[in-house]
Amino acid sequence: MPRSTSGEPAAFTADDYRARMARAAESAAEAGLAGVLVAPGPDLVYLTGYRPTAITERLTVLVIAPGQDPVLVVPTLEAPDAEKAPGAAALSIRDWTDGKDPYAVTAPLLDVDGRFGVSDNAWAMHLLGLQQTLPGTSYVSLTEALPMLRAVKDEHELARIAAAGAAADQAYGEILKVRFAGRKETEVAADLAALLLGSGHSQVDFTVVGSGPNGANPHHEAGDRTIEHGDMVVLDFGGLKHGYGSDTTRTVHVGEPTDEERRVHDLVREAQQAGFEAVRAGAACQDVDRAARKVIADAGYGEYFIHRTGHGIGVTTHEPPYMIEGETRPIVPGMCFSIEPGIYLPGRFGVRIEDIVTLTATGRGRRFNDTSREMAIVE
Repeated sequence: MPRSTSGEPAAFTADDYRARMARAAESAAEAGLAGVLVAPGPDLVYLTGYRPTAITERLTVLVIAPGQDPVLVVPTLEAPDAEKAPGAAALSIRDWTDGKDPYAVTAPLLDVDGRFGVSDNAWAMHLLGLQQTLPGTSYVSLTEALPMLRAVKDEHELARIAAAGAAADQAYGEILKVRFAGRKETEVAADLAALLLGSGHSQVDFTVVGSGPNGANPHHEAGDRTIEHGDMVVLDFGGLKHGYGSDTTRTVHVGEPTDEERRVHDLVREAQQAGFEAVRAGAACQDVDRAARKVIADAGYGEYFIHRTGHGIGVTTHEPPYMIEGETRPIVPGMCFSIEPGIYLPGRFGVRIEDIVTLTATGRGRRFNDTSREMAIVE
């Protein structure tokens, strides 16, 4: 990964963003779209490097269409910031002032009878405004039309995800040294957040600490429950480093576990390994889910594995592709996704183990998390 003199990864260049927008235009044409309309959010960051400081009711939209240069429509008061964006040299900026109709400014850039992909987080009021101005147009979400827009990472993106994963691993190694028993979940979560920031994360997205029966809720938010000796504790945490996501889960135990707790943990570990071994050239996304789920179902715990096996990761911690039954899309080199099977026994405890994985050019899987998947005993 190219690095600056400070040791940080070198910033993506205007040429990088130009190539991304060109691929988006090509993908749009292949999908039968007249173009894509990108609102502020992860797609805009990925395509241009622009992250508006103020996301308001004012229209900001990137218009990418085959055969024409990309144009970013912005409010006049935000144009100076847009002009400083890393990808600004690869596009044109068209601004509009308060009191003017932003949809009239945008309309000439669009095919009056075209079908457009729209980023999922676009405001409904803006989509309706465009429809009113151009009643012949139609729209589809980018997740539906171009789900793989950001899915396949280049070598520089992979290096950033690897660095984020290593930093999360570092945080996990340190959290094992703190005391759990007698402390609230929120206190351990605060420790985790501080460790992520200390490892170089610029942003902490989540720190799930699910102790005892709370661990049976996959998305439990750390609460005021006091962690007790004998608790199983699910730790799921991640955020952004160098603009790319980390996300890992390990399940620890306060003191010695029971035979059943150890058996369930071993089963989830076996399922996670089976999912990883299913990552290979020619496999479909659903094959990873099937491999992990089969281990758990065959052991009689199928009804307690209540979510998909994985999700994509990149400039956000959740994005396509998804490792779930029915997703027949092939896994290709450069895709990055989680493998995180779990067993959740209501009112008792839960276990989840998660790594971020990619398919390499050799046709084999590579993990971005290398901490032990064995059950760790904490105090």
